[in-house]
Amino acid sequence: MKANVQRRAGASQPDRDRPCADIEQPKHALLAAGLPVLSVDTQKTELIGNFKNAGRSWCQAADDVNDHDVAHDAVGKARPSGMYDLQQHCGAIYVGTAADPPQFAVEMIARWWQTAGQAVFPPATQLLILAAAGGRNGCRPRMWKPQLHEPGADRLGREATVCHYPRGASKGNPSEQRLVGPISRNWAGKPLRTFETMLAYSRGPTTVTGLRVKAVLVDQVSEQGRPVSATAMQNLNIQVAEVCPKWNYPIRPRTTCP
Repeated sequence: MKANVQRRAGASQPDRDRPCADIEQPKHALLAAGLPVLSVDTQKTELIGNFKNAGRSWCQAADDVNDHDVAHDAVGKARPSGMYDLQQHCGAIYVGTAADPPQFAVEMIARWWQTAGQAVFPPATQLLILAAAGGRNGCRPRMWKPQLHEPGADRLGREATVCHYPRGASKGNPSEQRLVGPISRNWAGKPLRTFETMLAYSRGPTTVTGLRVKAVLVDQVSEQGRPVSATAMQNLNIQVAEVCPKWNYPIRPRTTCP
């Protein structure tokens, strides 16, 4: 008996290589100038309870868990949103307990800046955000850009340039390899019975390069399903990039920073 082997590539985006190459230029430029470069990523929803967790771990006896992953037997659902600071080589995991529309991802970026970013980068006038093309912080959700403009750039008072990795290239996002990967390996094969257990495993991974992770539980409800009108999209102070405009766009604040 043999298992399937994933070797055949699907339909490739014609401009896949071009945006990946264009991301490297502003990323290295801001890193060399000491400006913040933030890689954001949304992890899959985890059921909190006595459920099986994929992977294996060193132990004398395996943990006994439920034979089925049923939602009504769970303590709750954890929706992690990860952020990795390339300049400081540290990460933050914000675990939401309610539904997580694009508003939640943007609110966590603003929280990261207020709690950590502005203390490390006080003179910074711009911020580079690296994100995947899909998910709640992807280039397609209509709510992502207005939320990134109003509570994001307007509140922070700084220009935020967003660069999306094209479909099929999200593994190039630094948070995938340097933040999500170590955390997933740290809790592999270990049941996440409580939110505190999940937060502890999120803070636990260490690497030879000195990774530091902060994990916070966020118990708040974000509004869902709010429509975005065409007028609201036109009022956004978004500059259209010459190269791959749907994946690269600077967002400038409409108000000055107090």
